[in-house]
Amino acid sequence: MKDDKLYYVGGVVRDEFLGVQSFDTDFCYEGNAIDYAKSCGLEILRENPDFGTVRVRDNGNEIDIASTRVESYPKKGHLPKIDKIGCSLRDDVKRRDFTINSIAKRTSDGKIFDFMNGLDDIKEKKLRVLHDESFIDDPTRIVRGLKFSVRFGFELDERTKFLQDNYLANINYDMSFHRLKKELVETFNLNKQEAYDRFIAQGIFKLLGENVEDPNIKCNIEELINRSPVNNVWIVYLGLFNLDNLELTRAEKNILRWVERLKSGDKVSNNTPKESILLNHIQGEL
Repeated sequence: MKDDKLYYVGGVVRDEFLGVQSFDTDFCYEGNAIDYAKSCGLEILRENPDFGTVRVRDNGNEIDIASTRVESYPKKGHLPKIDKIGCSLRDDVKRRDFTINSIAKRTSDGKIFDFMNGLDDIKEKKLRVLHDESFIDDPTRIVRGLKFSVRFGFELDERTKFLQDNYLANINYDMSFHRLKKELVETFNLNKQEAYDRFIAQGIFKLLGENVEDPNIKCNIEELINRSPVNNVWIVYLGLFNLDNLELTRAEKNILRWVERLKSGDKVSNNTPKESILLNHIQGEL
């Protein structure tokens, strides 16, 4: 699909400049994407008029197209309210998480639009939010920042680090834990010990709940999983935390019930570190 108002946006453009494989391709239409899809005669599979998004089939491929839009967060930490559908591309990118994800590429001629200086931040390997309310609006962006740091070797810029630290010292727990779990799963399924170490060192684990504590694990979880691979890596990393606020499946809840028994001392020998037994048991359950 090529159109002067249709753009590649976000991760696919970022990954092109980084020279890495992109996990998905996001399209943005400067206007109403649903009306655009209908006018092109595309096969519409699903549409969401409230958010101005549409899924279409094009040449056998399923493609998601979002309308440019302006959002606000009347209820911080939850889904945004759509204030306008069909705004300018410049106004649309202002709602995104980090500058590196705000770059757009026009499908018709490949022209790059970088209103928020994301290319400079890619070159400097910096993660920078677009405004000071970013983490207050959506605290899951903190976990996304952790994911990008680990994937790309980037660091938070000074102002973004200040805003993250300030939010983690004043967390609003009236948030969407469903969205938080999604980001946690994506981050820890990367199976990087660095992600866990930063999760602890930066205090990001505090997002899990008011009384959640660092379980003080002494072993390298990444090496453990590399020796004994599992499908659901994330719960091996987070299984020793209190996950009561997350929406867990029945299987995940069963695993954590076993963890609670082991934490109280069941089946733990004096010669083996308790955390190694717990993590190995979680792997066995998975």
